[in-house]
Amino acid sequence: MVSDLEKAKIMLKLVRKGNWNHSYDRREHFKRFQDLDDSIKELHKKGWIIFHKKPKFEAYSLETKYKREIIDFIEKNIPEVRGTIR
Repeated sequence: MVSDLEKAKIMLKLVRKGNWNHSYDRREHFKRFQDLDDSIKELHKKGWIIFHKKPKFEAYSLETKYKREIIDFIEKNIPEVRGTIR
């Protein structure tokens, strides 16, 4: 099982880049994360992450429907960013 901290870091990167719904970021920008596939799978099951399968690449974005829950999750696991996420 992947740590909540790792999942929070992945989502924080997407939040900081403004990747919500149709604004997405390519998979290759997440190379530094360990267990990326497992993290994405778990977050996708919750409905928090959206897959974008394109002919030449795979990409991810966050689901705005769960914006409040996503931000709360990030702030709980990375307290130093509390109050800085919109």
